[in-house]
Amino acid sequence: MQLLNIENCQKRYGEKLLFENLNFSISKGQKIALVAKNGSGKTTLLRLIAGEEGPEGENAKIELNQDTHRYYLRQEPKFLAGSTVMETVYDSENPVIRLIHEHEMALLSNDAEKIQELALKMDDQKAWKTEVRIKETLSRFNILDLDQSIDELSGGQIKRLALAKMIIDEPAFIILDEPTNHLDLDMIEWLEQYLQNPNLTIFMVTHDRYFLERICSEIFEIDQAALHIYRGNYSQYLEKKENRVQNELVNQEKAQKLYKKELEWIRRMPKARGTKAKSRVEKFSEIKAQAFNKRDDTSLKINLKSSRMGSKILEAHAISKSYGDLSIVESFSYKFKKRERLGLVGKNGVGKSTFLDLLTQKIRPDGGKIVVGDTIKFGYYTQDGITLNQDKRVIEVIRDIAEYIPLEKGLKLTAESLLETFLFPRSQQQVYVSQLSGGERRRLYLLTILMENPNFLILDEPTNDLDILTLNVLEDYLMQFPGCLLVVSHDRYFLDKMVDHLFIMEGKGVIKDYNFTYTEYRNEVKSKRYDVATKGDIGPSKTERQEKQEKVVDREKQKKIKNRINKIERELEQLETRKSSLTEKFMEELSMEDITKYSKELEEVKSAIDAFEEEWMVLSEENQT
Repeated sequence: MQLLNIENCQKRYGEKLLFENLNFSISKGQKIALVAKNGSGKTTLLRLIAGEEGPEGENAKIELNQDTHRYYLRQEPKFLAGSTVMETVYDSENPVIRLIHEHEMALLSNDAEKIQELALKMDDQKAWKTEVRIKETLSRFNILDLDQSIDELSGGQIKRLALAKMIIDEPAFIILDEPTNHLDLDMIEWLEQYLQNPNLTIFMVTHDRYFLERICSEIFEIDQAALHIYRGNYSQYLEKKENRVQNELVNQEKAQKLYKKELEWIRRMPKARGTKAKSRVEKFSEIKAQAFNKRDDTSLKINLKSSRMGSKILEAHAISKSYGDLSIVESFSYKFKKRERLGLVGKNGVGKSTFLDLLTQKIRPDGGKIVVGDTIKFGYYTQDGITLNQDKRVIEVIRDIAEYIPLEKGLKLTAESLLETFLFPRSQQQVYVSQLSGGERRRLYLLTILMENPNFLILDEPTNDLDILTLNVLEDYLMQFPGCLLVVSHDRYFLDKMVDHLFIMEGKGVIKDYNFTYTEYRNEVKSKRYDVATKGDIGPSKTERQEKQEKVVDREKQKKIKNRINKIERELEQLETRKSSLTEKFMEELSMEDITKYSKELEEVKSAIDAFEEEWMVLSEENQT
């Protein structure tokens, strides 16, 4: 069933053409991801699909199936100011959800008559299961205080609330703009499983490449204002895109040869031309455009100069930090080594950003000390660090920091070249910061950190709002980075590629040192060598784990014994009935053949009864121990 149809759509942002001639449809069950550079119109297209913007272009139209309930999850969701979390959750067109809200309010007001009336309605509507599902969903996204005002929530809490509300509303068609931002890794993996539901129709923008690989069956790409559609997941998209680009390069080479030939003809022709000649002149313009249509697929190939690092880099000596009863770090010690590449993992609210602030001496520990080597220069990318001057041009922002980064062999990487490397072409370098998209501003802020040429990079959620193409460039840059790297990220693909060593923040001040990649860590968790269960702990001690496993085994054993006893009792009841029936047979007049037959069967029944009774006795004794 077709849910949405788009024809002949285009969109401009000022003078910039975002996309044109968009024609596609979305059917029930499709799971589509949209890929493009920041500033190419991804969010604009999502708003068109969500019905928040109208189409541009001659004969453009967007048609939505009237029976389709769609939900648009924005990058930065907005809710009614002054409302509570409960009011936001239950603000729904779904009558069952509204009924549950009435019941909740009656409970709060302790109105016994109203509670009884609504309880009967809840029974009729079978709303109790929905109520349980709502509470489970809120708990899954760590939304516990329903009386809290929306105005008091952080951006991450707002995003989690919007996701929970979407799941509670159960829309058939969901439109997602970076759904994994502000989620911890456990939440992301749960959301990934939820989105794999075959009944869901999805159109989303995400930088999470594991999402793309495991969920999506089609990839839409906006490239140079045109839409390209690829059937398959992310890895298949990469293969098919490479084939398309290679074909374009071949066609461009042919166009360049034809352009030279046509150029010679144009120069030889006299000024007065016939109709056929004029047609050829017009065609010449098209050939020229195709021949010199440059692709901006920058590949990073630079040799960064390693800043001198002394023997002492960064040392934590039994540091501790608490806020009231909340312990962030307790007696943590570690000495960083040259070229270490570490990831920091933990649930939301466990204190990852605080830990980074301790290491960079932005805040002081309650106990212990941090020692930073004399040669260490931090580059610290924070989640809330964007304070760019809106009235400056892009190139001015970078030049204010430095004119160049030193490379090996005395070479230099200029500010202009670094911007080009990170997908800011020369023309865009003259654009004012105020004209950039959210993702482009993030990218520019990242460059202000890199331009300072640090030798110890600390990146707190660097992948938020960055497109996949930028992430590829950043990963290439970091692979060549000669200093130390410490990363906090919810992007599993990014973690796997960038780091081979993890600090796991378990909560209550405990930080574990785990010398493997993130996927290896999660595989170990899932195999129950660590107990993460609902509390999200990394795991109990070996003795506790063994005791827990033994208890599980004991419970399973007891369950099997009880089941077997019940089955034996049923068998004995049937055998006793058969024994009585056979005994009564001998009260009748029987032939020798029947006497022999029934005697043999009676002996078999008695033997079976004896065997079952003996087994029942043994099992009963085991069940009592």
